[in-house]
This record gives sequence, structure tokens and C-alpha cells, in this order.
Amino acid sequence: MRQNKMLIPTLREAPSEAEAASHQLLLRAGFIRQTAAGVYAYLPLGWRVLNRVANIVREELDHIDALEILMPAMQPAELWHQSGRYQVYGEELIRFKDRHDREFALGPTHEEVITSLVGNEVSSYRKLPLVLYQIQTKFRDERRPRFGLLRGREFLMKDAYSFHADWESLDHSYWRMYEAYTKIFTRCGLNFRAVQADPGAIGGEGGTHEFMALADIGEDTVVTCTDCDYAANLEKAEAGYRNSSETFADIEAPYEMFSTPNIKTINELVGFTGVDAKHIVKTLIYMSDGNPVAVLVRGDREVNEIKLKNALGAEQLELADTATTEQVIGAPVGFAGPVGLSVPILADKEVTAIGAVIAGANKKDHHLKNVVPGRDFQADAAHDIRNAAQGDPCPQCSGTLQFHRGIEIGHVFKLGTKYSGKLGAAVLDDSGHNRSMIMGCYGIGISRILSAIVEQNRDPDGIVWTASIAPFHVHMIVVAVADNGQMQLAEDMYVRLKQRGVEVLLDDREERPGVKFKDADLIGIPVRITIGKRAGEGMVEYKERRSGEQTVISVEEAVSRVCGYVL
Repeated sequence: MRQNKMLIPTLREAPSEAEAASHQLLLRAGFIRQTAAGVYAYLPLGWRVLNRVANIVREELDHIDALEILMPAMQPAELWHQSGRYQVYGEELIRFKDRHDREFALGPTHEEVITSLVGNEVSSYRKLPLVLYQIQTKFRDERRPRFGLLRGREFLMKDAYSFHADWESLDHSYWRMYEAYTKIFTRCGLNFRAVQADPGAIGGEGGTHEFMALADIGEDTVVTCTDCDYAANLEKAEAGYRNSSETFADIEAPYEMFSTPNIKTINELVGFTGVDAKHIVKTLIYMSDGNPVAVLVRGDREVNEIKLKNALGAEQLELADTATTEQVIGAPVGFAGPVGLSVPILADKEVTAIGAVIAGANKKDHHLKNVVPGRDFQADAAHDIRNAAQGDPCPQCSGTLQFHRGIEIGHVFKLGTKYSGKLGAAVLDDSGHNRSMIMGCYGIGISRILSAIVEQNRDPDGIVWTASIAPFHVHMIVVAVADNGQMQLAEDMYVRLKQRGVEVLLDDREERPGVKFKDADLIGIPVRITIGKRAGEGMVEYKERRSGEQTVISVEEAVSRVCGYVL
């Protein structure tokens, strides 16, 4: 491809609103342009990279016998009502009505559509398992689009769905898809981890894993072990518990009230008493599907609301407002405690394993000391409902938990019958009984991968693409396009490389060499070949973008090196 004919509008400076490095570089290098907040156009270079990623996805999914289809972006709202997700999905679901006043949604995902489709077309277990996928634009009305392609309102996604007669078959497809994802992200050159995760709005009855590209800009926290392969999203991460008899007070002593004037927070209580936060119980009042519940965690811990919601089996969960909290505890906010409460109590498992603690007294300006869980109050249930913390023990071995930032690039779910049961997608089993199909769901953020790759593969001069997904394999720069010898050598090499399957961007612009070199570094194509004053000798400058090493070699050697490096 000749650069003189290409649309590659490079910028010396990134727009001020671009915060993430990947957003800045993709704009500056002329890969994308913003049309509206969270909505982007892909220019020729960006579209080439998207297609390379999509083709890697296709190759690996075809290898596991998945079948590509294309479903409509416009989805009848009645399908979302049938699944029960119309209200659950919230304002991110973009809704509209056609001229006949029929309501539709722009698809953020396609569980409802694919379940209805397969339910209408497949009636016998003999047609299962069936794995279908598509690569299609999705729409989500994000409240705060940010970081360019990392959180947009319109994005390209691969979503796949599997249908099974039994759980064993689903498990087989799930792990085949997991392995395919591992190959896809490896081929894309990403540094990633597969982590245990919460299913979120997709839901389901089985396991789920997220694939996270490790990057400081990532909005997710990835928790890993220093010694074993344990890895989980912070929403799902568990921590081991070290047995300890340490306590700040005599557990045989009865609890007693003491004055804490205007001491409402854990930090204030620590400063006032000199007692470590781990010997204080924090009591929070939540509303679970409209009903109050007291939630207990250690004073140095934070409630994980996703774990809490799952433990309660709640559809809706929120922290109670001030008025409700004061009504439940009979005192101002800041003095809540578990002793004498008349609402259900859910405790973190860690709380039930500690000795005497300080807790709120449910009385203004007062707390209780020497409170012993199990003696002075009884929790109705105990679960892991706190966030894991850096330095916690691993739940699987003697190692220690460590934290990383990550970008979610893929997610695999075992859905079970969550959608097939509600949408009537059933088959006759081998005994003639009607059974809801068991489903799996598997997503990859195609456009998000572009940003994840750039976050991990860049330097102060620009992007550093890996050969597998780069827009071109070679960037060939002619120093002086008016020099017939240089142009002739460039044309000859251009043809030879193309004949061998190497994709070349030939910079034949009438620009200063410095401008061409800066653009080349910014765009980040893996190999740069510069044709200059030694063209008459059949010598060119060969440079690999990643290593930065450059050398002057013959045309023959350059062709050989390129083919060995990028093909």
C-alpha cells in the first residue's frame, strides 16, 4: 500500500481529553477518530488491526468447530422482558420505538436473541452440542465513556453461545473455549491472566472466568498468589485465614458501654481508644430487596457488595439511607453495633473467628467493649463478604495475595438454563422428555483489544505492534522520492516482498525524512526499511521497531530477514 494514497492523519499532540496512553497514541497515529463521546470511527490502519484480531479469533473458534453467524443489532424488547433483564440491565440498555410503536433495544449482548433463535430451530438433543458465534457491533449507553476504546458506547465484540443436553457437555465446551481464548490472546501478543470472576448482569448457574490484560490503566483489580496459580477478580477473590488467638481484651469479661463523644468512624475510634482496627467490628445497614439487614466486617476491612448480594440472594442491594439506618439501630449513624439488633445479621467469616471486640452500642456517643461474637450476639449467617487485601494469605496455599490492575478482554460463562428456561428453548431428550437446553456464553472485546495491546506495547516514540496484528508488516521509507534510483529500488523490493506474502506500507510522500521517521515510530509497524543514499549499492537500512536495533544490509538479506521475522 502506498502511503501517499492512504488516510493516515497523524498528530504531533494528542487531544487534551485523551487520558489513557493507548487513547492518545491511537489518535495521534491516525488509527481512530472520535465521532461522539464513546463512539469512534476506525480509519484504515485501525480497521486493518481490527480485522487481524478478528481473523485470529475466527481461526481459533473455527478450530473448535464453532459456527459463525450474524444476528441483528435491533432486538425486540419483548425478548428482554421474557428473560427478566429489561429492568435489571438499567439505563445502559439503549431503547427506542419504531413507527408502529413497537419497542426495541440496540443489542449490548445477544443472549436473548440467540436463545430464541436456537429454541425455534432445534428440537432434538441429537443436534447438540451446538456452538455459534458472531463478530458484531454492540451498544451500551455508558454513563461515563472513558479511555477511548476501553470503555465506549459502541464497540466491536465477539460473542459466542453454546447449547447442550447436559452439564458434562457444557463443561467440555467451556474448557475448549477457555483454551481457544488462551491461544487467541497469546497470538495477539498480550500479557494476560485468566481469573475467577463474578457473572454480573449476564448471570448463570456455573463457573465463570475473565481474561485480563495486565495494565496500570485497567479499571479492574486482579488478585494473584505469589506461590501458586490462584487468580481472581477482586469482586470474586477470597483470602485464606490465619489462625490467631490474639485479642486486645479478656474474652471472659462481660461487655460494657463506654462514652465516645462524636466518635463515628473507624479511624476516629482507633485514635480515641488506641485499639487496632482489626479488633473493631464495623456494622453497616443494607437494604436487601427492600428489607434491612445488618452486615458485619472487621474494622480494617471493606464490604464486597457483589459477594454480599450473592450471599443474600438479592436482586437489589444498596446501603440504607440515614433515616432507615437510624430507625433500625435507634441511634445516629456511626454508632451501629450487632448487640440487641432485631434485624437479620450477616457476618463476614472473619468476624466470627475473632475474640473480644469493640462495636457500636446503638446509642449516641457510645460504643461497647469486650463484645464476643457468638456470646453477645448471634449472626444469622456467615459468609466471605469482604474484599481481599494485598498481603492476605492465599486461599489455596501458603503464599500471599498480590494485586495488579487489569483490562477485561474476554469472559466465559456457564449459564445453565437461566435463559433457555425463561425463553422456552428446549429439546426432547433420549427418553422423550422436554428439557431446557444448558447454555454457555463467551465474549471477547475485539475493539478493546486494540487499546490493551497498545497499553502493553509502546514506548516514548509511539506504538510497538506485534507482527501478528500490526496493520502492515513492513514500513518502507524512501528518503528522497525524487531520486529515481531510490524509488526504483523501493518499487522492486515492494513487489518482491508482496509476492512472498509480506504486507508493505511504502512511504512515497514528498516529506522531510525526519517527518517520515517520526510517523513510522508513532505508527509502530514491526520492521522499517529505509532506502537512501546507498540505494545504488543495493544497500538499505533495516530496523526492528521493538528492539530499536538498526543496521545497513543488502536488499537480499533484508528480504530474508523480513520474511523470517514477520511471517
